[in-house]
Amino acid sequence: MAEKIIFSWSGGKDSALALAKIKKENKYQIASLLTTVTKDYNRISMHGVRKNLLQTQAESLGLPLEIIEITKNGSNGQYERAMKKILRKYSKAGIKKVAFGDIFLEDVRKYREKKLAEVGLKAIFPLWQKSTKRLANQFIKQGFKAIVTCVDTKSLDKNFAGRKFDKKFLNDLPMGVDPGGENGEFHSFVYDGPIFKNKVLFKKGKIVLRNKRFYYCDLIPE
Repeated sequence: MAEKIIFSWSGGKDSALALAKIKKENKYQIASLLTTVTKDYNRISMHGVRKNLLQTQAESLGLPLEIIEITKNGSNGQYERAMKKILRKYSKAGIKKVAFGDIFLEDVRKYREKKLAEVGLKAIFPLWQKSTKRLANQFIKQGFKAIVTCVDTKSLDKNFAGRKFDKKFLNDLPMGVDPGGENGEFHSFVYDGPIFKNKVLFKKGKIVLRNKRFYYCDLIPE
């Protein structure tokens, strides 16, 4: 019988690829997706996607969803306390591992491993050290569909927000921008693909600037 694990789910393309890999290998069973939502906005933290679209996404994946709520100006300590509370609950239920879609940021990996160890859990990184260019092309080739919901203006201009994550998007990226956005250059929302039962329907709303740095494209459920 496959071991039950938790999956840290952002709603974006790396999460989708990592989840698809886990499903294909059939070694683990996903007990629940785990997503951080900023409750002041009712949106996925950093990605800016509405909570109800996240819920529709989880339903299409056929997986339970556990939401961790944080406040918009909350400290890292607040986030860690909320996360620890949820993880302890799953640890008591016999869960021993949490999967992440991280690819090459060593400091992020070490942070996750340290925090999980505090509650007796271990981290799994299905995409670790893989080529982000290869993963980006694999995502498209496998039939996944995603839209770019957030761009960091330190790396990309406003016109990249709200675009489909496709070959043209990759070809248009400036030199130095990671094709997977692994350095935080952009974030995405996956709305269709081989692991989805149904396409997540939405229409594009306004593109707005937040914190004088990040452009967000609003996605409105249909």
